[in-house]
Amino acid sequence: MPSAASTSSARREATARKPSAWARLSDEELLKVRLCDLDLRIAGRPLARCVRRLYVELENAGLRFRPHCWLADEWFSPDGIPGIAIPFYLSHPRLRRLERRMMREVEGGNTNWMMRILRHEAGHAIDSAYRLRRRRRWRDVFGPASRPYPESYRPRPGSRRFVQHLGSWYAQSHPTEDFAETFAVWLKRGPSWRRAYAGWPALEKLRYVDELMQEIGGVAPSVRCRAHIDPARLTPRTLGDHYRNRLARHERPQPRHAETLIQRVFMAAPSSARRMRAAPLLRRWKQPILRSVSRRLGTNEYLTHQVLRHVIERCQDLGLYVRDPVRVARRRTEQLVYRIARLYLVGSAGRHVL
Repeated sequence: MPSAASTSSARREATARKPSAWARLSDEELLKVRLCDLDLRIAGRPLARCVRRLYVELENAGLRFRPHCWLADEWFSPDGIPGIAIPFYLSHPRLRRLERRMMREVEGGNTNWMMRILRHEAGHAIDSAYRLRRRRRWRDVFGPASRPYPESYRPRPGSRRFVQHLGSWYAQSHPTEDFAETFAVWLKRGPSWRRAYAGWPALEKLRYVDELMQEIGGVAPSVRCRAHIDPARLTPRTLGDHYRNRLARHERPQPRHAETLIQRVFMAAPSSARRMRAAPLLRRWKQPILRSVSRRLGTNEYLTHQVLRHVIERCQDLGLYVRDPVRVARRRTEQLVYRIARLYLVGSAGRHVL
């Protein structure tokens, strides 16, 4: 029988792990806490609600498959395991705030973004569940899954051989990502993908996915492993170590062409107290800039969205301010996004600009 002292100690440790305790810590104190001591769960809104929504979409699409989900360091679906690892920070508002401070953004931080990633990872999971990549037709359509993952890739923004779902033309990076992105578009759009991709070579990939899902829809998966890879609940690293590792991996040289253009429009220090920070203002102008620049380019908003997101991130990282009066600044920002997008389109035929 445990002693009163040991029982009291265990009670204190259990209390310390409750979100109500660590959620009140400062950032500096929170970074010293181990992930395994956070005692996190996929529960509450919006995370659990999005997982349930994914299951409903799979059911409505006629699929019997349901990927299991767990909390880990980041988004991934391990090869051979038909499940989805979800970043731990999405399970609690306090951790989201820390993620934004440390990484400048929260990947999957709103419902739309989270659902996009969940659909993509579900594509990887269903590939594992039914061993789809082993099929000859799958390899003919998407390429061999055994192809090495590149350290980086040179996207072609004008290509219509790939669907557009996540950012950075991710479908172009590897055959397995091409399949996952195509599956995600098929799952999200329902019958409307035929109209949305009419005239695109990528339509053949969507048709193949549609045929494949009809074939396996009511069949039980051949791979039923429910393992959790690198779960947060068993990770002894502190949050501080976690972010030091991530920041080291994310360090990369910034593109020179876009950087020069950005610093011509915005400035590092305000010339007066009335000058506004650039990043919040650009977020406010996002939709009208997307529509205006996309019309000028004669393309959809996908390319413009990627460029504008990059500009906002650089303004945030560099702490830039608007140089001109607001009306002039908006016009110059639209021209900036247009010029960078043009560089990207031209550069895609040769070297990678962004």
